[in-house]
Amino acid sequence: MRWLKDNSLTIVLLLLFAASIAGQWLTGWHVALEDAARHGEPAMSLARYTISAEFLSSVFENWESEFLQMSAYVVLTAMLIQRGSAESRDPESPPRDTNLEAQAVKPGAPAILRNGPLARALYARSLGLALFLLFILSFVMHWTQSAQAAAAEAEAHGEVARSTVAYLGDPQLWFESFQNWQSEFLSTAVLVLLSIFLRQSESPESKPVAAPHSKTGS
Repeated sequence: MRWLKDNSLTIVLLLLFAASIAGQWLTGWHVALEDAARHGEPAMSLARYTISAEFLSSVFENWESEFLQMSAYVVLTAMLIQRGSAESRDPESPPRDTNLEAQAVKPGAPAILRNGPLARALYARSLGLALFLLFILSFVMHWTQSAQAAAAEAEAHGEVARSTVAYLGDPQLWFESFQNWQSEFLSTAVLVLLSIFLRQSESPESKPVAAPHSKTGS
């Protein structure tokens, strides 16, 4: 029970993720069946739909924008300030991650900090790097799967299919990406600004309810 309580946030988020992607999977399959029926084509099995370019492209299209948002958020909040926001570091507070070589000997400090300056430098930026790498991987999957879907559609209409490399310059790919990127950056900016004036009791993403609007950081 203690383990469940200590990990309840991750568990609930993963359950919500599983329910959401299952909903996308099943409803997307039904859309594919309806589309096939309209065009007089054979119905696609659920197993085939699961590995289809249409489904995988839509999944990675969304993951791509989320990882871009989070990587940008993590890196930009380390560099920039929004006074009064719970999502910003306090410019009046001293830096917390100076002299990592000395901090490496503190009880409980990650062992990697004792493996030299390069290891410390990489580990000090590992969260942003990992999120950016996940963005790149998701973008590549979105791009290649969208290219496959576009090629199949072109062949179905008797047209010449574009290569995967050529599809990288296709407006459709960038339309799919930009329509998600803009919403992610907007939602992050809105959160940063709303956290100046609004509160959510007991949330680490909010300032204390009684904190002044000018207080920066959570």
